[in-house]
Amino acid sequence: MYELKVKTHFAAAHQLKLVAKKCENLHGHNWQIEVRVGGEKLNSAGVLIDFGILKQHIQDLMMILDHKFLNELEYFGEDNPPSSENIARFIAKDLETRLKPEGIQLTSVTAWESEDACATFFM
Repeated sequence: MYELKVKTHFAAAHQLKLVAKKCENLHGHNWQIEVRVGGEKLNSAGVLIDFGILKQHIQDLMMILDHKFLNELEYFGEDNPPSSENIARFIAKDLETRLKPEGIQLTSVTAWESEDACATFFM
């Protein structure tokens, strides 16, 4: 099995309720995102997927999140707040759809909200 990892980032604000007091205030993060994809076979060029194609799919998705108030996005709501866990899941589910035609399996997405705190969603 081969695995590729791509890192990217976005900046956004969110507000979490019922967590820690300071998290209930409107605040922002510079999220670091790690995307991992895997597969058994390489293509005729000897790669799982061209990094440029993978990065473009991820960049298209980052444009949805970057410099936004995440609580206002349709995906996030009262029952699905924009926590790091739910952000990782949102990215994973969207990328899974984008990568399916490429025949690439998404294995995980990690959303780092700070240098020492992250959440990972595994497929």
